[in-house]
Amino acid sequence: MTIFAEREHTTIHNEPLMFFYNIEKRLDQLLPVESERDCVGLAMREGALAPGKRIRPVLLMLVARDLGYHDDHTGLLDFACAIEMVHAASLILDDIPCMDDANVRRGRPTLHRQFGESVAILTAVALLSRAFGVIALAEGINSHVKTQAVAELSHAIGIQGLVQGQFRDLTEGSQPRSADDIQITNHFKTSTLFGAAMQMASIVASTPLESRKKLQYFAVDLGQAFQLLDDMIDGLSDTGKDAHKDVGKSTLVNILGTKVVEKRLRDHLRFADYHLASACNNGYATRSFVRSWFDKKLAIVD
Repeated sequence: MTIFAEREHTTIHNEPLMFFYNIEKRLDQLLPVESERDCVGLAMREGALAPGKRIRPVLLMLVARDLGYHDDHTGLLDFACAIEMVHAASLILDDIPCMDDANVRRGRPTLHRQFGESVAILTAVALLSRAFGVIALAEGINSHVKTQAVAELSHAIGIQGLVQGQFRDLTEGSQPRSADDIQITNHFKTSTLFGAAMQMASIVASTPLESRKKLQYFAVDLGQAFQLLDDMIDGLSDTGKDAHKDVGKSTLVNILGTKVVEKRLRDHLRFADYHLASACNNGYATRSFVRSWFDKKLAIVD
């Protein structure tokens, strides 16, 4: 897969790619079987299985391994798939006409263009509910860990997470905003779901509280970098999304310029790497993956 740059060590090269394929395969198993008569089921598969980066679930699995978690059960994989289902649902809702009104997502027509707005909304609800069901039934993970995982994920989705980020973007995005206000919105839009992935990995691996805090800091900086990158590539034509959707919006790129934003992005990546190294003594696999992924994306911008 092209999203994975070559690693210096074979095992580091293979592990993210192996996780990627395992996530794809497991998602296919967890989603409804294909049926032309089940429109919502078809839409769930289209929304979750359309070609994507899978960076959140891959990171969840990499970090859990770097924290020392090793188990042959599918529980960790199911946690990762639940994160991806939530992410897919959020994209579906972001794209509908009353939100961002997007036409293209992941190189395909957005779900509401394919199936209609009502089916798109129902599909997002179905994916969210399926995600929590997958966590509840995850094999080889005790009930206390599952309860904690549900709490982390629900917090990331709700009024202190994705919902808050989208609301702020809708109500304030077209108005003048300070850089701090934009960063707060970006945190809710992007960092909180990365944070949930990191906390779910930590919970599964029985990680000490201090390391969990460092992984939360890692997620905050990673989310900021991720959103800044998304803003920087808005005008490019080969991103798989509508180009120039940020025209007229108060993004950091629009108010500070690309050069300043790129420096901020690299600062966030440096801080993220520091926090990750502090949290995972053997975290080279995750650190290498993050660096390689962003290096490739930034090379396109330069």
